[in-house]
Amino acid sequence: MKHGNHDGVGIERQLHNPVEDKLIPLEPLDLGQVHSIDALVRAMGKTAFTGRQVGEAADVLEAMARDEECFVVMTLAGAMTVAKQGLVIAELIDRGIVNAIVSTGALMAHGLVEATGRAHFRYNPDISDTELYEQGYNRVYDTLEPEQNLDHVEEVMSRILEGWDHTDGMCSYKLNHAIGAHLAKHSTERGILKSAYEKGVPVFVPAFTDSELGLDVALNNRLRESTGRHKIRFDPFEDLEHFAATLLRQTRLGIFTIGGGVPRNWSQQFGPFIELRHRRLGENVPLKRYHYGVRICPEPVYWGGLSGSPYSEAISWGKFVPPAEGGRFGEVFLDATVGLPLIVAAVFERLHRDKARSSKKTKRAKARK
Repeated sequence: MKHGNHDGVGIERQLHNPVEDKLIPLEPLDLGQVHSIDALVRAMGKTAFTGRQVGEAADVLEAMARDEECFVVMTLAGAMTVAKQGLVIAELIDRGIVNAIVSTGALMAHGLVEATGRAHFRYNPDISDTELYEQGYNRVYDTLEPEQNLDHVEEVMSRILEGWDHTDGMCSYKLNHAIGAHLAKHSTERGILKSAYEKGVPVFVPAFTDSELGLDVALNNRLRESTGRHKIRFDPFEDLEHFAATLLRQTRLGIFTIGGGVPRNWSQQFGPFIELRHRRLGENVPLKRYHYGVRICPEPVYWGGLSGSPYSEAISWGKFVPPAEGGRFGEVFLDATVGLPLIVAAVFERLHRDKARSSKKTKRAKARK
């Protein structure tokens, strides 16, 4: 028997047959055969690199949507509502695919701008940021959020906060529920918080003070104090406990993550929180982890940030079910303004097609009677 060195010299290669090894062959992407978004995404899934990631992520999201016992948490970071992705998210809520939202406060604030009929605008790079500040335009990458929009949001928030009973402690999911109720009553526009209220989907903002909504509550409290009224007490642990209690009631869990940051980590630490309650406090609670996961984020692992950490890393923390035990995950390293609409539209087409087929079968069965 020959033994080669580490450079491979002297090793006799035994060439395998890929068909016998049951390897999956790739397929050329034939645009002539593509007649829908779903067909394109399926074809991309049979190619390579990010295209394959898009196809695989759509398959996992479809599995989550079809699993009637799966409770799906969607986490949102970045500027998704400024980037006009709000209706995609609202549609996921309206169709019952997303059952809870964990978001940055800024994303909800910019979404509230949209939901109250205001607009965002394209940024002209010929205008300096100093000029933009002087003109009252706040820049988010290539998009502008007029300060007038945020003043309008503050007026909406003021109406909601003025009616808040100071004896009722505030947390983010309670406030977002109240905002959704206000929008359902007073706004004709669609939006995330309005859909969430109408569908009974809780919306959590774990880093609440890091947002325009948080500043609005701070301003309202200062106004209350200056006029001799009691301030509103904000308790973030109410959010944590309500989120944990909600997930504990579920059979299976899925997570659909856009970006990363606090929303992703706060949602994922549910598993360790329950484990610590069981191990350190002796509580009789079932250990639960996420069974499914879809993540769209362009941040690489080597920067060291949480947004770039893969699901495999989170398995080591007890946050996810390993693939060997049935866990299914799809990770797409792509700008979410490209990946989100592609993946979601493909899944919507699949679900709609099956619904149409089921409806036809029902009609045929009735016709035979």
